[in-house]
Amino acid sequence: MDLRRATVKDVNELFDLLSTVQALHVNGRPDIFKAGATKYTHEQIASIVENENTPVFVLVDEKDIAVGYAFCSIQEEKETENLYSQKTLYIDDLCVKDTLRGQGYGKKIYDFVLEKAKVYGCNRLTLNVWHLNQSALRFYEKLGMNPLKTTMEQKID
Repeated sequence: MDLRRATVKDVNELFDLLSTVQALHVNGRPDIFKAGATKYTHEQIASIVENENTPVFVLVDEKDIAVGYAFCSIQEEKETENLYSQKTLYIDDLCVKDTLRGQGYGKKIYDFVLEKAKVYGCNRLTLNVWHLNQSALRFYEKLGMNPLKTTMEQKID
């Protein structure tokens, strides 16, 4: 398995992988996530892949087929009166094909993204994880990530 920057030829595999993530989220929070939908359309994925500020990295098999990904974005915050400037590589979404999970490929993708963050001159790597996805939460904690902030909710019926 190799890692590389995604290209437009990867759009269909990325879309299929995004569908598996959506299904997991729908199962955990059907009040938030729509069944049968995806986070991005084929066209949006193509646009994201071609944008220098939204790098997408893919894990590919021996046939150069994407079996995992990390959608990322480079975010820069200017210094303000109370905050220092920050350059962050934000992981918008990370996924490994369900049949390959638990074999170290998620860590391989994460480590690759971490190295890219250093190359881009970022001073931190961030992501959001849905609380419903406890396995992902444990995975990121195992990699050394720590909570930065927490979003709380109270449902109102």
